[in-house]
Amino acid sequence: MSEPDEDFAAMFEASVQAKRFENGQTLEGTIVAIGPEVAFVDVGGKGEAMIEIDELKDAGGDLEVAVGDRIQAMVVSTAGGLTLSRKLVRGAATARQLEDAFRTGLPVEGKVERAVKGGYEVRIARQRAFCPISQIDTLRTDPTAHEGQVYEFRIIEYKEGGRNIVVSRRALLEEQQRASAAGIRRSIVAGAVMTGRVTSVREFGAFVDLGAGVQGLLHVSEMAWSRVPDTSQVVKPGEEITVTVLRVDEDRQKISLGLKQLTADPWSRVHATYEIGQVRTGRVTRLAEFGAFVELEPGVEGLAHASTFAPTGRSGGWSTLVPLEMTGAFEILSIDLEKKRIGVALVPEGSTRAGGMAPSQPEIVPGARLTGKVERHEKFGVFVFLAPGRTGLIPLSETGVAREADVSGAFPVGADVEVLVLDVDPPGRRIRLSVKAVRDAHEIEEVREYAEREDLAPAEAFGSLADKLRGAFKPREK
Repeated sequence: MSEPDEDFAAMFEASVQAKRFENGQTLEGTIVAIGPEVAFVDVGGKGEAMIEIDELKDAGGDLEVAVGDRIQAMVVSTAGGLTLSRKLVRGAATARQLEDAFRTGLPVEGKVERAVKGGYEVRIARQRAFCPISQIDTLRTDPTAHEGQVYEFRIIEYKEGGRNIVVSRRALLEEQQRASAAGIRRSIVAGAVMTGRVTSVREFGAFVDLGAGVQGLLHVSEMAWSRVPDTSQVVKPGEEITVTVLRVDEDRQKISLGLKQLTADPWSRVHATYEIGQVRTGRVTRLAEFGAFVELEPGVEGLAHASTFAPTGRSGGWSTLVPLEMTGAFEILSIDLEKKRIGVALVPEGSTRAGGMAPSQPEIVPGARLTGKVERHEKFGVFVFLAPGRTGLIPLSETGVAREADVSGAFPVGADVEVLVLDVDPPGRRIRLSVKAVRDAHEIEEVREYAEREDLAPAEAFGSLADKLRGAFKPREK
């Protein structure tokens, strides 16, 4: 057979294959080739059909099929070969094609003519259809915003030969979102930096849409290095923000996001800018039973433990010294870089230390005479607050109070007491004090002072005793 005869035979065969199908018929085929404008689909035997490339693209304009994929489509023309479509163009669909589209789920194109009670009237080909208001979009919108728009719909009800048709645009949108979401989820991995839009803001954080309805949670603790009292002051609904992906839980479909991670952690500088003994200005941010939290700089907080405050004699009385939002001078007592903890103590207002001078805490060594405040009583003695983090014990035998007497009455909590340091263990954790030794020393000093007063005349009744005391302390003549 000559070449012209072969071309004629191929054309004849194609026309015979095309006549096997009818307009409106739904069929399945395999994509065998993809060109710049059309793709070719093997529909069985020697039959081949064409479909426009635009029909094979997703909402983002990306080709969503490849050679070898099977697709389902409808025959829209048999003239000069088979032409397929995956959607029905408005005004070109027959009643039978609409019924076939209902059975196969093929999208149809329609125009929203007007809003009616409970939804919208949609014109598809020469048929009227109804779209419930809940099915027009995935988001709540102004009902009039859709009037006059041309959309793709899916027929979800087809009754009475086409006189009762219900359509849904939302079903197609959600399907497109799921397809896009699959691609977006593949790019969401721990450490990825992404741009998203804030959808809602709650007390505990904000939900961020990363695209195609894929949402992650930006927890309040991940918004800033410093404490965030009000999430709405950091992000607002509709705002576009850049976040980093912290964790992805595939099983629970949960994505954790962070905002503060895009800036340097203030704790990375603490080792170079803070040292024990420094006096820094801080702001009281919150109170707990065990102490006050103090912001030394955004993202760096210290704790002024209740034990660092001098006793007041009232339960929790220390808290009156550090009301919320108070700004004052605090001395750095300890730094734990690993646990990100800083211990601080309030510096009395007006003292040289409050002005940033070097700390002038009393030296606690054996023999030192100090003034402290009574902290609490135990059956074995009295605890005395000496300095922030330094508490000593006056054993009962060193109180100078008789065993049967009321020690708590003699040393009320919060009262000042002068003590002598008897012992200090090497770590400085155990400090033994004495009031009795201070009183004994006072008596000896008083006697010495009296003996040295030359101007006093001896009294009639007490002259002999006074003279003897003076004489005991005078140096003897050789």
